[in-house]
Amino acid sequence: MIDLAIIGGGPAGLSAGLYATRGGIKDVVLFEKGAPGGQITGSSEIENYPGVKEIKSGLDFMEPWQEQCFRFGLKHNMSEVIRVEKLGSNFAIIHNSGKGEEAIESKSVIITTGGRPRKSNIKGEQEFWGRGVSTCATCDAFFYKKKEVAVLGGGDTAIEEAIYLTKFASKVHLIHRRDGFRAAPITVEHARNNPQINFLIPYTVEEICGDEKGVSSLKIKNLSTNEISTLEVPVIFEFVGYDVNNQILKQKDGSNLCDVNEFGSVKVNLKMHTNVKGLFAAGDIRVDAPKQVVCAAGDGAQAALEAIAYLESHK
Repeated sequence: MIDLAIIGGGPAGLSAGLYATRGGIKDVVLFEKGAPGGQITGSSEIENYPGVKEIKSGLDFMEPWQEQCFRFGLKHNMSEVIRVEKLGSNFAIIHNSGKGEEAIESKSVIITTGGRPRKSNIKGEQEFWGRGVSTCATCDAFFYKKKEVAVLGGGDTAIEEAIYLTKFASKVHLIHRRDGFRAAPITVEHARNNPQINFLIPYTVEEICGDEKGVSSLKIKNLSTNEISTLEVPVIFEFVGYDVNNQILKQKDGSNLCDVNEFGSVKVNLKMHTNVKGLFAAGDIRVDAPKQVVCAAGDGAQAALEAIAYLESHK
């Protein structure tokens, strides 16, 4: 029996581990199959984390987090968690130990498994990922001040991020394969009223082109005429969906361990409580997550403080 299981080793999970162990929980285990660090380790540059003035790669940025968080007694279990089940007032962490499925019982759980932006699978996307292919306008808009940029997508996120990018870019080319948008009409209206946004509809991106320096242009196709043309931009921001890593919540009967929204994100209150007592969620797995490292870290700290209070009240 352990006191607290943290599932997921990104910024939210590591912060939760730090605050939980420093806060006095004796037996805290972080379940992360690989090396902790999370999705951010794939970023080429980070320069917007408060207090860190150097521009660092995601890998370099997360390296000291591990040392700091494990210093206070956080344990790392490198097995893959398959499912979390309710077990009376406690929880069963069903994991693959290498010898098959095994269960570890825990008094409380913090889910910090995050998510991942959906890829478009356009030719050149993988080659230029992080070098002119981005899924985070907040992270990367600053690098393209007074330049023309492209945005791919037709949902609320794509339209909202296109509007946000106009604060930096000289022009934003919004590319969508349909004439209509899934985004809220009022959001689309705001975009159409912004003279810096150029609507390219119905268009698709056929190829992302560039060289060793990164993206230089896009080959785009007009779906009405089938005409192929070149759009010279140094970056394409892709907003074609986001998949949360919520598989561990799925029970044997197909239900979820806790309440999720229509996109599969875990419903929590401002204190990271789910609707199941003793179960918390933090970071990109939760509803309305800003998908920023600093926010995920704050979520993890909040969840840990709540876990401490929960365990204290159930002694």
